[in-house]
Amino acid sequence: MHVSCAPPAESSSRSASKVAALLLKLGSFCKPLIQRCHLAPSVIMEKLQPLFCTRNPARFPAGRSAKESGMGMASERINCPRSCSCQYLEVNCTGQQLQEFPEAIPLDTRQLILAANNISYLPAVELSFLADLVYLDCKKNLLGRDLDFTFIGVAKLVYLDLSFNNLTQVTFSTFSHLLSLVVLKISDNPSLVAIEKDAFANNTWLSHLDVSRTGLTFLDTSTIQDLPNLRFLGLSNNLWHCNCSFLDFITWMTESNIHFPDADDVTCYTPESLRALKMPAVEAQLHSNCLIQLYKQDYIFLCLAGFCIFFAGTMAAWLAGICAVIYEVHISKGEEREEEETVT
Repeated sequence: MHVSCAPPAESSSRSASKVAALLLKLGSFCKPLIQRCHLAPSVIMEKLQPLFCTRNPARFPAGRSAKESGMGMASERINCPRSCSCQYLEVNCTGQQLQEFPEAIPLDTRQLILAANNISYLPAVELSFLADLVYLDCKKNLLGRDLDFTFIGVAKLVYLDLSFNNLTQVTFSTFSHLLSLVVLKISDNPSLVAIEKDAFANNTWLSHLDVSRTGLTFLDTSTIQDLPNLRFLGLSNNLWHCNCSFLDFITWMTESNIHFPDADDVTCYTPESLRALKMPAVEAQLHSNCLIQLYKQDYIFLCLAGFCIFFAGTMAAWLAGICAVIYEVHISKGEEREEEETVT
């Protein structure tokens, strides 16, 4: 069946409208194809362009081609939050002075950038609608509330940046649902003073962790050493309290193969005698202060001292026994003499 591509001139605008409407319908049909095959919409339109007789410019108003007209109208149908820019699978709201989490985010968004705003709360329900989200950048905001169970609906998240906020603590429930997390940045949170021992127990794919420039004074060794894929760990410019409890962590740092950026800035803050000392020097000092080191001569001395104490105790007990026997014999003899004198 042959379709003519040369309509009368008076119907050119009406034909263009029909073509654009058809493009919109085809757009909804081709959307799964675009997502599965990772094809850009422009590529799809280039494939569809010959079907609409683009060789006849009279079919589109103001000299616009089928591709330009169809894509222009289709883009008007894409949901995009106000004051944000949207590209294919990406929403960027950087520096828009947003007070709240933006609305009308496309559900197929893979990359969401909310950096440099005034957002103080991340709603777990709205985030759960973005089930395909893999990249979330929330740096330079006002996030400070409890983030437990906030990311329960974005299990595919690979990259999470929460730096330059007001976080206070990290618990097991904060990131426990992010089983695919590879990069986590929580640096520059001066109010962050505690990270629970099992905070990253479920984040076994974590490769990049940055906790620099926070209020941390202590970090349990098991919190970090149980991450099999960790390759990058930022610890600089924290308020580390280098006491005997921190010795295990310092020893792990010096023996591990993990990269520590700005290693020269990983220093002790307290006690005053160790302030500004780097971790290798601190380890040597704490070893001498916290651990009792025994050498061969020390063990020989302890053995001799123990033997002497045992021998002295045995001899003292033997002498005490002899004295008790002699005393009993003497008493018994004295009583016998008294009885004899009484009889006579």
